[in-house]
Amino acid sequence: MDKKDREILRLMQEDASLSLADLAAAVNLTPTPCWRRIQKLQAEGVIQKQVAICDARKLNLGLTTFVTIRTSQHNEQWMQRFVDGATSIPEIVEIYRLSGDADYLLKIVVPDIDRYDSVYKRLIRSVDLLDVSSAFAMETIKCTTALPLDYVQ
Repeated sequence: MDKKDREILRLMQEDASLSLADLAAAVNLTPTPCWRRIQKLQAEGVIQKQVAICDARKLNLGLTTFVTIRTSQHNEQWMQRFVDGATSIPEIVEIYRLSGDADYLLKIVVPDIDRYDSVYKRLIRSVDLLDVSSAFAMETIKCTTALPLDYVQ
């Protein structure tokens, strides 16, 4: 991956709706070579997909909750039930398996505490959990989907 590929990625992470002509001009290429580079980045899995990023508040999703989960069961059957249950809940928008004290971290977006409680109840119906701890975001300081490109080799 060269400097032009990184610049294409930087621009696309900023605004994936840029036209091919505008993107090509911004990186000093004509549209055809720029398009080929984008196709290659997609084929290699560097660009996984292009999405619209919505404003959660304008969709009445003003409460962001980070939930840490601990389990006493560390087996494939439990994990599959947990993954199936958690991924089926649309309000759970991110799930991470962790090292350290907590086993999982979930990011949940809902309108209010009552809706969070509803998500919590759906989650605990899917599997037995040892401990669930919730932290409600008071303010978003930084939120980006853009990945740093300084480490590409």
